[in-house]
Amino acid sequence: MNTAATTPFSLFLPCARGCEAWLLEEARALLSTGSGKGSVRVHAARGGVRVERAAWDDVIRLNLASRLAQRVLIEVAHERCADARALYALAASVPWERWFEVRCTFRVDITAHAAGGWRSLNYAALCVKDAVADRFRARSGGVRPSVDTHAPDVRIAVHLEGEAATLSIDTSGEPLFKRGWRQGKGDAPLKETLAAAMLAACGWWLPGEQRVLDVPLYDPCCGSGTIVIEAAQMLLGLPAGWQRRFGFERLRCHDAARWRALRQQAAAPRAAAGAPRIFGSDVSHRMVDFAAHNAQRAGVAEAVQFRGGDALARLPPAPPPGVLLLNPPYGQRIAAAGAAGVSARQWQQGQGREGDVDEFFTLLAAHWKSHYGGWTAWLLTPDAGLPARLRLKATRRVPLYNGPIECRLMRFELQGRQAPRETQNQ
Repeated sequence: MNTAATTPFSLFLPCARGCEAWLLEEARALLSTGSGKGSVRVHAARGGVRVERAAWDDVIRLNLASRLAQRVLIEVAHERCADARALYALAASVPWERWFEVRCTFRVDITAHAAGGWRSLNYAALCVKDAVADRFRARSGGVRPSVDTHAPDVRIAVHLEGEAATLSIDTSGEPLFKRGWRQGKGDAPLKETLAAAMLAACGWWLPGEQRVLDVPLYDPCCGSGTIVIEAAQMLLGLPAGWQRRFGFERLRCHDAARWRALRQQAAAPRAAAGAPRIFGSDVSHRMVDFAAHNAQRAGVAEAVQFRGGDALARLPPAPPPGVLLLNPPYGQRIAAAGAAGVSARQWQQGQGREGDVDEFFTLLAAHWKSHYGGWTAWLLTPDAGLPARLRLKATRRVPLYNGPIECRLMRFELQGRQAPRETQNQ
């Protein structure tokens, strides 16, 4: 193994805003069984979590198992860089040849915070790219690696903050929300990392204990099944990335035999006892088919149950208490939610009305009051007026970001008369 893999690493795990506390719990839990568990240090930072004195196995373990991190970055240089000359010098001082070979392609990704001195981030990225290429050229007889902005072998991450620059090797490659199982999907599918954050925020998944609650979970607007599949993998103990490839597999310090052993050890699922207790339904039978096929590819088909049906008509799939967790439809998506909405063709022709949105949520709340007493509903929404639409009181509002969109995951305690639950053959 290359000597780069034997040195303790400083890692940064970026995550969506609002998820830092859960990622901190998850990272501590995942690293508590690692080879360096006595010396590794984990602490929260702005926009993510920092890990100090990590071992190479920790890098692999975090990539393989983290459900909340967006990437796993190894910090290779950090210094004050007030201008392009200083940034070039910093990048040229990094022994990139220890990390990857000259035949590998690479790209430079750049982010910034309060770095007002840099008028052009593209120019900063170009400085780093030139420094990397020039260093290889000087040490490889005039040969330099090629840049590939679409499918590079290696990604170099640069973060500018104030007058400081941090250079990192991206060991993930594709962002970690890409779990490797998704094929069928609807319009603007929920990212898997956000689904995991929702499951942590509602308390059904305990990232610090790496376990889930023993209560039913139901998404009545499941689309391609993201929330349901993410929850089922948690239940079965399947690591998030067990079906995908990672950037570290192209690095010189990669140990293929060690990687195979760790993946095989982590990807042995726990048996799901009894009948399924994770459920999904959607008014679109096409989306239900997508969800079922996705669950099969994700290795959780036996642990979940999908049904077609209107969210305004489906009865509880299990007795209370239970958790309803959903990203409810708005606007054109109302047509895909249930009977209250106008047809998709009408929406496309501009015939949808704001009243259709209000009507859908009024009927949804009435249906829940009639049939879901004892359940707790959690809805992700950017609409601060959702409780008024539902005519229910939100007992908790958890800030979460869906990309750049600030949302709230709202909790509603459902009271009302009980109704018979769905039978297995409905």
